[in-house]
Amino acid sequence: MSERSSLEMFRLKKLVEELQSKEGKATELISLYVPPGRQISDAMNNLREELGTSANIKSKSTKKNVQDAIESIMQRLKLFRAPPPNGLVIFCGAIPRGGPGTERMETYVIEPPEPISLYLYRCDARFYLDPIIDMLTVKEYYGIIVMDRSDATFAILKGKRVDIIETIYSGSPSKHDAGGQSARRFQRSVEIAAHEFYKRVSEHATEIFMPIIGNLKGLLIGGPGPTKDEFVEDKLLHYQLQEKILSVKDLSYTEEPGVYELIERSEEALKNVDFLKEKKLIQNFLYMLAKNPSGVTYGEKDVREKLEKNVVKTLILSSGIETIRIKYKCQACGSTKEGTFTKQNILAKGGREVCDKCGGTMLEEESKNIIEELAMLADKSNAKVEVISTDTDEGKMLLKSFGGIVAILRFASGN
Repeated sequence: MSERSSLEMFRLKKLVEELQSKEGKATELISLYVPPGRQISDAMNNLREELGTSANIKSKSTKKNVQDAIESIMQRLKLFRAPPPNGLVIFCGAIPRGGPGTERMETYVIEPPEPISLYLYRCDARFYLDPIIDMLTVKEYYGIIVMDRSDATFAILKGKRVDIIETIYSGSPSKHDAGGQSARRFQRSVEIAAHEFYKRVSEHATEIFMPIIGNLKGLLIGGPGPTKDEFVEDKLLHYQLQEKILSVKDLSYTEEPGVYELIERSEEALKNVDFLKEKKLIQNFLYMLAKNPSGVTYGEKDVREKLEKNVVKTLILSSGIETIRIKYKCQACGSTKEGTFTKQNILAKGGREVCDKCGGTMLEEESKNIIEELAMLADKSNAKVEVISTDTDEGKMLLKSFGGIVAILRFASGN
């Protein structure tokens, strides 16, 4: 996937979710995919043919909506001399707002996050989003094995998420269970049990990781003591998995705690993985909050104030924020005011607010998702914006403990 900012990817995911909810009253929503190697003139010629074909549609309203959508797309294509590096995707169609006759033409132009390979024109009751959704799906996985002589835990790291698959137990005798056996016989039985356990670990690894071998970018192995080294040296893993080993690390823990420790100790191998990027961002904020609290701030009010003063270096927002920034205007005296509201607040108010100056009725004039609104403020002062998921413990803490809004400042504040 092309390197895009977390804010850009957040916006694209939100747009796709919005497009998924849209439905035409007939097969009149158009999806157009133009790959980077295709000439704009070819797409225009194809659309002219479709415009001619649409004249045969029997329903007058459907025919008009399809033709209007095709013409709207053609107007957008005229703005491009050639497709962008990753190609061009346009969605256009009449979206009903209520009953018959409430349709409004909507057009969305997207440069996809990675190159598209197909040229596609489709007219349907819904937009064709599968290629974009597929691009947003994490395709690079990392396999994880954490083991010692007594157990082995398997996990998969997918982008920002860690899936713990299973833990198996060896049943191997401990070093103190010799009983009446001679030391030599006992040592031999321990080695046999260990080898059998390694074979089981290898078999489970094959079952878990081979089905995703095409997307498996690497394998991380760790654990306390020499067990994981012996396992790797025995080369019992499937040869394709053996070739995928990126690092073998000494750990203090096993099972699930060991999985997270292994990820952190494999920082160099995983430097481009979103999971670690997000954890490091929040850990850096927490470190500064403890050691240099005047260099950070949190909460919407304080962060907004620092953004307006142009002193924010990095704005960190949780993707889980659901509040909306609304601007109201008084119908009587014309005064305005802004506020941040939850969806429940908005429903309770019915889109109205009481004017503080004259007591008149204020109506909603403009509304934005709080993430978009704060990101626009950050853009004015060239502050970097990071949108953090709630998939990690750090991401959950950002939302729960800090309201999902924190900032690292350009310099320590005296206020």
